[in-house]
Amino acid sequence: MKILDAIFQAIIQGLTEFLPVSSSGHLSLYQHFTGNNGEGALMFSALLHLGTLAAVIFVFRKQIFALIKEFIAMIKDIFTAKFSIKEAGPERRLIFMFIISTAVLIPFYIFKGFFEGFAEDGSILAEGICFLYTAAILLMADLSEKGRKRMQDLTPPDAVRIGFFQAVALLPGVSRSGSTISAGIFSGLKREEAVSYSFILGIPAILGGGLTELIGGFKQEVKPGFLPCILGVIIAALVGFGAIKLVQWLMKTDKFKIFAIYTAVLGVLVIIVSIIEAIMGRPITFVK
Repeated sequence: MKILDAIFQAIIQGLTEFLPVSSSGHLSLYQHFTGNNGEGALMFSALLHLGTLAAVIFVFRKQIFALIKEFIAMIKDIFTAKFSIKEAGPERRLIFMFIISTAVLIPFYIFKGFFEGFAEDGSILAEGICFLYTAAILLMADLSEKGRKRMQDLTPPDAVRIGFFQAVALLPGVSRSGSTISAGIFSGLKREEAVSYSFILGIPAILGGGLTELIGGFKQEVKPGFLPCILGVIIAALVGFGAIKLVQWLMKTDKFKIFAIYTAVLGVLVIIVSIIEAIMGRPITFVK
């Protein structure tokens, strides 16, 4: 893999992992139009996900540390027979909600290979349709009445709903952050709280998916080079940090609809291009 190519993909990943426009969809388009497909590209994408993971951990380090501390205390209470769901405090209840939302994703990982197949099937029609789906839920979320709930006020049904939306985001072109932020808004969360819940919830999903792909990638013959991987991870982390701050700012200024417009236009264009490619009988590539 060329250095310049690695830098471009890292910037795309860093921006789109947290902007609600689908990182997997954009990487799939980039790899499609540059002809940079295959197992090596998939492994590199996994490394970029781990880079953006570092960004979200850094931004939300205080909340994450508090949750880890409470989780350890909860385990201690379980072993000392002091555990009680009814008497759980706000942070402990929030841990339960994260566990429920994440658990919903587990059954869908059985079909993870099926979802990834859409990014490697040589066509971008599925990506285009998924971009339109992302645009629709972002628009509905933007038009929804502003909620008043904090993350600690979520109920188990709310957590299941958010978890299901996250599972659908396994499809390339469906934004994970956009899906979970929208689901949080649909559940009555304040918009800033929906952003925080979405990004913290994404940590186990990004970590689990990234490590799984890395393990599989090491067994493949085609691998990206060492230097492109290092540069990719660093750039993805730095750009991801900026993207998180941008989303937080856009939520406060009620400019979230811009992402709905962008993904809608992109979805239509991608579908048109996929139809043209089907007529031509070959993909359109800009780099040989």
